[in-house]
Amino acid sequence: MAEYDYEKLKEVGKISREALEYSKTLVKPDAKIYEVCEKLEDFMRSKGMLLAFPVNISVNQQAAHYTAAISDASVFGEKDLVKVDLGARSGTVLGDTAITIDLSGNYSKLVETAHETLEAALSKVRAGTELNSIGREVEEICKKKGLNPIKNLGGHAIEEDELHASIFIPNFDNGDTTKLEEGQVVAVETFVTDGVGYVLDSDNVQIFQKNGEVNPRSPETRKITSKIDSDFKTYPFAIRWLSKELDSEFKIRKAINELNSFGVITSFPTLVEKGNGMVAQAEHEVIVEKDSCTIVTK
Repeated sequence: MAEYDYEKLKEVGKISREALEYSKTLVKPDAKIYEVCEKLEDFMRSKGMLLAFPVNISVNQQAAHYTAAISDASVFGEKDLVKVDLGARSGTVLGDTAITIDLSGNYSKLVETAHETLEAALSKVRAGTELNSIGREVEEICKKKGLNPIKNLGGHAIEEDELHASIFIPNFDNGDTTKLEEGQVVAVETFVTDGVGYVLDSDNVQIFQKNGEVNPRSPETRKITSKIDSDFKTYPFAIRWLSKELDSEFKIRKAINELNSFGVITSFPTLVEKGNGMVAQAEHEVIVEKDSCTIVTK
């Protein structure tokens, strides 16, 4: 297991949490999703941080991986259930935390259950805990409330330079008896729905990640490649972050498609609940200790 700069990790966690608190003042009916994404990302940059990934703002049946498009004119509705998932970055040290904001007040059971399951999961995080036992705790709480955990989403280890690493922390008992290790950094992440409990890829893709070297022929693709390599490296990026390099989304996506043809691009489609259910999320990043955990995003 890689050694961590835990002090830097705590600073990244602190700024990530401050950004998440800031989001509560921005996510309002009629506010533009584009502007909220930009303001949250600029906030983290203003604190001397880079971004671990584009700010995710997933609404209602969307569970994850939506970020504003280049010309995104969409606004929050007064009945929206909004998930804000973000993370600051310092060098190779990554933050990851999330909350759900209920603009209508009609989804209090979902939001409260997301928080309750997160707290229950965190209470079990210590060296030697088996992963499936955390998931069992989450699922039992959901079932008591007449809700479902999302079974194909969950928490994960975070290593320096890798946001989703080594282990998956389930939201149900998936039989994985892998044990948490002292010093490990993990994101404990619960997803709760009144749907069927699974997510599917949608056709909307705004987030990508470059994971290899290539020398494309097209001048426009070379320009995009240079921007990705210099500014984002192997970290996830948003299509809108490339809008200053090329003057249209069509040209950017054409360049991305060319890179994809070389097998050096990973896409992250917006994930939607299979049964069209509403989704709530809660997440903290923690350091696994011998008898408990230290929450770095609190």
